[in-house]
Amino acid sequence: SITAAVWLLPGDGWAASKKLLAMGTTQSSSSHYGYFVAVAKVLNARVPDVNVSVVETGASVDNINRIKKGDLDLGMTTIHLQYQAYHGMGPWQDKPIKDQYVMWVYQPAPQNFVVREDSGVKTVYDLAKKPFNPGMRGSATEKTVEAILDALGIVPDFYRGGTEDTVAGIKDKRLVGYVKSGAGVSTLDASSMDIATFTQIRLLDFTPEDIKKVQAKYPYLSVINIPKGIHKDAPAYKTFAMLIGTVVKKDLPEDLVYRMVKAAYDGMDEQVAAYPSIKGTNLAELTLETCTVPLHPGAVKYYREIGLKVPDALLPK
Repeated sequence: SITAAVWLLPGDGWAASKKLLAMGTTQSSSSHYGYFVAVAKVLNARVPDVNVSVVETGASVDNINRIKKGDLDLGMTTIHLQYQAYHGMGPWQDKPIKDQYVMWVYQPAPQNFVVREDSGVKTVYDLAKKPFNPGMRGSATEKTVEAILDALGIVPDFYRGGTEDTVAGIKDKRLVGYVKSGAGVSTLDASSMDIATFTQIRLLDFTPEDIKKVQAKYPYLSVINIPKGIHKDAPAYKTFAMLIGTVVKKDLPEDLVYRMVKAAYDGMDEQVAAYPSIKGTNLAELTLETCTVPLHPGAVKYYREIGLKVPDALLPK
């Protein structure tokens, strides 16, 4: 019939046969918004039966709540917040959200502990009673660092302030150091590079024992391996990281999510063009090494297909 012919032609009727998906992101001024615009283009180009639209939102907490309400189908998430939602902690105290699974993690934000080399601080334990900035006042870094040091029983003389004041304080020796969230594992934050221009710095490592202690108390904190050479001849080290990824509602079909994860993996060049700090990232390996929230069955299927072992803790319950 004529109607059927119109249905098959590219146009309004053809678009109506696609599955429309709303993807929550963050504020449009954020570079992460640009990343998700690129992801939507990749998915729409490589998964012919979906039409993903990008929705500007208030970021992770907002996205988790709106996926729960059914306003969104997938979106940006911070893995430690997703963990809290899944286990009924923090903003979701006693109201766990079990109907969301992770698709992939794309960006680790390592919490780099940066100190002056001449401060005498060689391990995190040496920070006790020393003037130290745990991260920008009110930031997620500040809260994360407080949790890490609390679990290890370390009480520095905390300096609370913004990045500019802190950098000045480290340069003129009023502070021994600070923690600055990085974008990926290949370079330090610009403010850390600024300090390092005229000041020798040291990056603090966490031992397996430290990590065990911290995760026993705060299981949602993930660990990342930083390869050697992130700054001059700095050795490899381990630190805690905030992870940013993509979460999807549980009831999207396994085959569809499988094809979406495959598309994201195959369309990495477009994502790097929009968000250069993920250049060289292997989405699958990063996800399986760092994620603490179960993966969607479609994601599990894809990661196994490319020969990777999915840890039991990440299998959907």
